[in-house]
Amino acid sequence: MRVSLVQLSVSDAESADDRRARAAALVRGRAGDDLVVLPELWTTGAWAYDDWQTGAEPISTDGPTLRAMSAAARSAAVWLHAGTVVERDGDGALYNTALVFDRTGALRGTYRKIHRYGFDTGEAAWMAAGRDVVTVPTELGELGLATCYDLRFPELFRALVDAGTEILAVPAAWPAGRREQWRILVRARAVEEQAVVLACCAAGTHGGMEQAGGSLVVDPWGTVLAEAGADEEILTAEVETDAVAAIRAELPVLRDRVLAIPAPGAGR
Repeated sequence: MRVSLVQLSVSDAESADDRRARAAALVRGRAGDDLVVLPELWTTGAWAYDDWQTGAEPISTDGPTLRAMSAAARSAAVWLHAGTVVERDGDGALYNTALVFDRTGALRGTYRKIHRYGFDTGEAAWMAAGRDVVTVPTELGELGLATCYDLRFPELFRALVDAGTEILAVPAAWPAGRREQWRILVRARAVEEQAVVLACCAAGTHGGMEQAGGSLVVDPWGTVLAEAGADEEILTAEVETDAVAAIRAELPVLRDRVLAIPAPGAGR
């Protein structure tokens, strides 16, 4: 499959509406790709906490990001992981929620981020936690969903593999000061889960936090197939999805597990 990670630059100087329109245009330009991935909280900025309440939106046909991304996926005829948005549910709670669309623009999966970053501030204070482990079946392979800080919790990724995951999509807004940890963790998740990892991080600076960029496409051996720089760019790579089954058969690490950790939940 051909994948593109849209390492979108997020800044306080650009409105959410303008960035939404720009992101949609970039997605529409990816016709011919199989799967396109956007970063975490790119509409509001993952570190711009003060903008979350006003930028929150429903995950429904009334949501501006859902409408724009659905139309863009349909126009380009791609599977689209539209990164994450600040979701406001019917009770008013906020979630950091991923959206996945198929080639027709239909919403095929949502994932509310389980591990909230902030140590009792920021995301951990403002947002509710998701509970469900989510995978999305595609003709490309089973797509497992995780977001940014989730990378530090390998038990989630093992639960995703237990649910059938072959491809892991990880949108992020990782800080530039910890870019090397980002790179290590993305590769580690690929190696231990013997899965393809598509890790799309934002670029730019918002809420006073410089973003790492450095988006990665990593194969199940942990080999970096493509890596972005620090600025906005579209990172494209050809990925052999058949390699997942072949590597798991050649080195059957997952079969030799002794300890199993119960999944936090299943499906949403």
